[in-house]
Amino acid sequence: MTINAVAKDGIQVKAKTRVTVRANIEHLVGGATEETIIARVGEGIVTTIGSSNTYKEVLENPDQISKTVLGKGLDAGTAFEILSIDIADVDVGENIGAKLQTDQAVAEQRRAAAIALEAENIAKERENRAKVVLAEVEIPKAIAEAFRSGNLGVMDYYNLRNIQADTTMRKNISGETKNE
Repeated sequence: MTINAVAKDGIQVKAKTRVTVRANIEHLVGGATEETIIARVGEGIVTTIGSSNTYKEVLENPDQISKTVLGKGLDAGTAFEILSIDIADVDVGENIGAKLQTDQAVAEQRRAAAIALEAENIAKERENRAKVVLAEVEIPKAIAEAFRSGNLGVMDYYNLRNIQADTTMRKNISGETKNE
């Protein structure tokens, strides 16, 4: 079987293993199956590789994996006895640690870009609000000019103020002014 594990320094280690077991026929019925033994051995190998300080330790001493796993008594309570665990081949795979750091850097870059875009949108919104305020400042000037030029009468002005009051009242009832 081939097992992939990651050493503490983030390097993936691939180990090809040959497990030899002996079946005890008397305990076979109702006991753990061969797949259970293989799964336990696989877990033991992954744990052993994962607890190594560096992947180089695994490459230098592949027999240490077998000794450690055999010493754990993984066949206890089963109908099988593990006779040997032979590490046939150990290869170095991906640098999982570096890949994780790269993925984290990309995610941080995206987060920073989203924050910058949000700040730009807030600035644009404030700029547009300022333009509205500047435009509203011109209204009283325009009304005064309309009075002077005779284009707006007193009754027209009172009708305008009445419409403004109605609009303000409707905004207050709807709660619109609370949100602004």
